[in-house]
Amino acid sequence: MRFVAGVILRERIPAFERLLWRACRGNVFLRQAEIDNTLEDPATSDQVYKSVFIIFFQGDQLKTRVKKICEGFRATLYPCPETPNDRREMAVGVMTRIEDLNTVLSQTQDHRHRVLVAAAKNIKIWFTKVRKIKAIYHTLNLFNLDVTQKCLIAECWVPVQDLEAIHLSLRRGTERSGSSVPPILNRMESRETPPTYFRLSKFTRGFQNLVDAYGVANYREINPAPYAIITFPFLFAVMFGDFGHGLLMTLFSGWMVLNEKPLIAKKSNSEIWNIFFGGRYIILLMGFFSMYTGFIYNDFFSKSLNIFGSQWSARNYELFYLLKQREVMLDPKDMYAGNPYPIGIDPIWQTTLLCFTDC
Repeated sequence: MRFVAGVILRERIPAFERLLWRACRGNVFLRQAEIDNTLEDPATSDQVYKSVFIIFFQGDQLKTRVKKICEGFRATLYPCPETPNDRREMAVGVMTRIEDLNTVLSQTQDHRHRVLVAAAKNIKIWFTKVRKIKAIYHTLNLFNLDVTQKCLIAECWVPVQDLEAIHLSLRRGTERSGSSVPPILNRMESRETPPTYFRLSKFTRGFQNLVDAYGVANYREINPAPYAIITFPFLFAVMFGDFGHGLLMTLFSGWMVLNEKPLIAKKSNSEIWNIFFGGRYIILLMGFFSMYTGFIYNDFFSKSLNIFGSQWSARNYELFYLLKQREVMLDPKDMYAGNPYPIGIDPIWQTTLLCFTDC
């Protein structure tokens, strides 16, 4: 009695068993069992389900047929000794190899983890160095070589107030690099119109970007951004004018302003978040002015607050009459107290048919 053993795809088992029975005319005995874990296909590297099988037969002719059928179904055959002692030794050898491979894999994984942990500590420093080096080479690529091919020449626009600082920086760079050739900085005369440059801070940058979206001022023209710092948030508040919504805007922008350093360090890639964070001071002023105008409009989340008491009353009408009528006209001669509401708009106007505060 001879046998062959191997593995085959699980979905091919029925056709494989049927062809063995027909080709060998029932002279073979097949036993198969499903493998619970997925195996990697060596041809496609996909995770597939397979079944292990063993086929018993007699004679060399049947052995040839069985192997051809196994090749046709792309089954993988494995050598298996015929005696129990040889099979036991082979199983022990396979288990030993598996343990050795697991040991090597675990040690490799531990070593890789240690290397990655060590690299993670310096990854930010490496990124910073690479960006600086790229920025330096990008700037050097903008330079031109002189006729002697020994020095670089660059022409650029710089603010007049920064000439001394640039000269000191060049001198400091020469000393640190150990170069014996000092850099030369000359001021040139040009008929070209210089580019527009405004000194900005973290507070004025958002307003300047807002103004630049409509157009950039020419050289020596008045920059409208300082005026927009007050006019834009105030005109927005005149339109918006709600104390409650303005309070939410103030709290949100105040949180971004107070935590701007850790938020900048995170370097988010979200475009919407970067827009909000870049305009945090604009939102702060818009929220502050909206609270002011909302207090004047007596508008809190689109509702009026009767803080000081309305100066209008329907004391001349009975309650039953007021409940029965859909609309009641209040005569200023009798219904008005004669004194204006202390601050802002009287809350009575929220109940009128006229869109007094919304139009």
